[in-house]
Amino acid sequence: MKAKTILPIGLAGFVLLAYGFTFVVQEYEVAIKLRLGQIVGDDYRPGLHFKVPILNNIKVFDRRIQTFDARPERFLTVEKKDVIVDSYTKWRIANAAQFFRSTGGNFARTSRLLSERVNTSLRDEFGKRTIQEVVSDDRLLLMSLLTKEVNDKVQDLGIEVVDVRVKKIDLPPEVSDSVFQRMRAERERVARDLRAQGGEAAERIRADADRQRTVIVAEAIRESEETRGEGDARASQIYASAFNEDREFYAFFRSLNSYRTALGQDRDVLVLQPDSDFFRFFKDPAGN
Repeated sequence: MKAKTILPIGLAGFVLLAYGFTFVVQEYEVAIKLRLGQIVGDDYRPGLHFKVPILNNIKVFDRRIQTFDARPERFLTVEKKDVIVDSYTKWRIANAAQFFRSTGGNFARTSRLLSERVNTSLRDEFGKRTIQEVVSDDRLLLMSLLTKEVNDKVQDLGIEVVDVRVKKIDLPPEVSDSVFQRMRAERERVARDLRAQGGEAAERIRADADRQRTVIVAEAIRESEETRGEGDARASQIYASAFNEDREFYAFFRSLNSYRTALGQDRDVLVLQPDSDFFRFFKDPAGN
């Protein structure tokens, strides 16, 4: 009974002793050991390590890549024009002991110190370039230079800058309005030029269409007159041929048509001499 009681107590004591004298570093962590506030160890690989309770204090930090998303800041280009730059920085702890000495292991303080250095580098680099250069293909070179420059400036913080990226470059609102007005005026000018060119082209097309219409109508009239002339000539030939075959019948037929045309309307009045040639078939059916 006594052994059964001692065994659990001994096991619990061993666990407590092991917990008090050991600490664990994970794969994604970095740790330093302090003794009375002084750093006595900082090169701890992931795994189980020993410490002295009360005498030693362990500080564990996340060594994975961190993201510092800065507030948009205003910088001057070499043309003395303001631009608003929105950027972010990727960093991680490179030296745990130096990181603790410089920042006290405070990530918020680290962000403030990092922000100062990033803004200084951005101000320097943007001050060497025009707006055209910072928004063109040279932007990739700019970010590469920024990464190297900021990384050199944060060595005293015990961190490593992995990447500095410019997310967006904007003009200040007061400048953007004037730029947009100029762009709008330019677009309106281009639109007016295009409308004028379109109107000119439309007039040319309309004039050409009118000319073609006039030519087509004239050609049609000419062809119709030629056809009508050919028809009249053919009719005259037929009339002449019919007249030559029976002159008396043809004269009688023509006279009947003349009577129908001249006397076919009411109240028509003809003033002719009784012996006029027009009424010869009334007096003599033979027309003599």
